[in-house]
Amino acid sequence: MRRILVTGSSGLIGSEVCTFFSQHGWEVHGLDNNMRAAFFGAAGDTRWMQYHLQKTLPHFTHHEVDIRDRTGIRDKIKAIRPDAVVHTAAQPSHDKAASIVFEDFDINAVGTLNLLEGLRQFSTSVPFVHMSTNKVYGDRPNTIKLTELPTRWDFADEAFAHGVAEGFPIDQSVHSLFGASKVAADIMVQEYGKYFGMPTCSLRGGCLTGPNHAGVELHGYLSYLIKCNLEQREYTVFGHQGKQVRDNIHSYDVARFCYEFIKNPRHGEVYNIGGGKQNTISILEAFQRIEAMSGLPMNYAYVESARIGDHICYYSDLRKISSHYPDWSITKSLDDIFSEIYSSCYPVPVARAVVSPADIIIQ
Repeated sequence: MRRILVTGSSGLIGSEVCTFFSQHGWEVHGLDNNMRAAFFGAAGDTRWMQYHLQKTLPHFTHHEVDIRDRTGIRDKIKAIRPDAVVHTAAQPSHDKAASIVFEDFDINAVGTLNLLEGLRQFSTSVPFVHMSTNKVYGDRPNTIKLTELPTRWDFADEAFAHGVAEGFPIDQSVHSLFGASKVAADIMVQEYGKYFGMPTCSLRGGCLTGPNHAGVELHGYLSYLIKCNLEQREYTVFGHQGKQVRDNIHSYDVARFCYEFIKNPRHGEVYNIGGGKQNTISILEAFQRIEAMSGLPMNYAYVESARIGDHICYYSDLRKISSHYPDWSITKSLDDIFSEIYSSCYPVPVARAVVSPADIIIQ
């Protein structure tokens, strides 16, 4: 039985990857120490997902390891002897990063280096997939000429009709400290692929989402937005008239790509991975969509100042990733994404508050 090591295994993408590979007959080893609870409090706690994976996946082993522990990571890789590694663990919020600068860099940049070097000491032939972010482009996408429509911004330059491609510049822009730490990790993953000949790729994700997302105000906007509507909490819109646009990709489609890459890996590659233009939506349009589903008005406040380094309009050009992996495509539409998140939140599940792993109930 082939073995996969998944970091951040209790998070949105990590848990989806664990489930997907388990269903395909792999032995799954998950590394997670629930740092989301430290970052975001009880709302970000992911222990419930750890217990769910332990209870439902037949060949799943949880490892309580911090990726900043260089020796611990090296020893764990040698003990597990993985056939593939998918690295999803991160400090995920560019807002939060400014208040925890050392933790952010040590987790995102140094933690990734610890994994790469630990893997290289074990083997240079094991595929390594890294969840990067579109924030590596900083605010450079805001220099693209835009057109303003009634409910959204969109690219006016025909060169970006398909979205932002991988060759888009990352220099001379404001990234946020989170973006900077993820740039360091992204480049290191490329370098280990090109310098040491290891099969690696960085996936520059758009808005990653799905029903298992523990969305909070500082991270996981679509999940958090839907929860705010259903619980009638106030949602804050930061600038750009609420017309800012993102492409949303379901965690299942991300896991599917990880599987395709591991079957046919390349060296030091970079891919923009998101929902593409077909899965774009603005905040105002998201309000309208969830209001139509729930029958509840969206309670929100508007703040004129946008978040530092935030994109006005961003969606992923999927032509490169599709050309390299023609068997992969987006299978989950915006309708699917909204329906699944809505169903997982309403009625609001209480399972995540259960503290006993022996009695965990997943709804």
